[in-house]
Amino acid sequence: MQRDNSTDRAGLSELSGDEVGLAVLLRAWRARAGRKLGLGKPLPQVEVAAEVGMSERWYRDLERGATPRLDARTLTALAHALQLCSDERATLFLYAAGGEPFPAVSPVDGALDLAPLRRLLDQQTTQPAYLTDNAWNILGHNEVMAEWFPWVRKPGANLIRWGLTDPEARQQLADWPRHGRAYLAMLRFAMAQYPGHPELTEILRTALEDPECRRIWDDGPVIIANRDGHTYRLRIPRFAPHTVDVVTQVLNPAGYPGLRLTYVTLSAEPDTDTDADA
Repeated sequence: MQRDNSTDRAGLSELSGDEVGLAVLLRAWRARAGRKLGLGKPLPQVEVAAEVGMSERWYRDLERGATPRLDARTLTALAHALQLCSDERATLFLYAAGGEPFPAVSPVDGALDLAPLRRLLDQQTTQPAYLTDNAWNILGHNEVMAEWFPWVRKPGANLIRWGLTDPEARQQLADWPRHGRAYLAMLRFAMAQYPGHPELTEILRTALEDPECRRIWDDGPVIIANRDGHTYRLRIPRFAPHTVDVVTQVLNPAGYPGLRLTYVTLSAEPDTDTDADA
């Protein structure tokens, strides 16, 4: 199924250019590179351009929003000059390529048979498990997930929207600012992966209306591709008055592009790394 993204991109344009897009990331990455090098100022544009083997004007235009085609060698050199981590490097490549196409079929249209994946969820009877699409809409869950998090039963349940905007999330996710930072970082990556995606745009717009989310977002661009293997602490009624340490495992079914199977298991190690999601 082909999508006309013209109206989706119009919605995205309502967000400031200083909030989303490659140009704002390049400026922030260059400023961080300067700090890492002890310069006391952003790494000069001319030095970035020289390391890439391009002109200063070429790089300056990138930071002004130009979107020229970039080959793999140039992208690799640019990522090295800006000292990007693996998720940031992937984001740079996604922007240069125009993102990944939306899945060929949409689960919402009923054209995708999710029964096999839902059976996998049902076979997990001791720990929460759930299925989401590329905008983190809940497409399926097992009974344990619903017992831990009853909100997944609600029509239109969405993990990122719940995590960023629902007061319940701020009670149940211990050290919530850490989670808010991670969810916003995953939104940044997803918006590079699926440019113009209407639901991602709306989730971000709604989240940024919240002062705490806005503060985290304005702290600077952090990018996380996924939370696979991340350990964190929950404070939910099932375990009250105690907290519980859990770890998430995120699987991407090869035959279902854009979908994620996530399993939440009790962690053998307590959550002591408060910067793991930064």
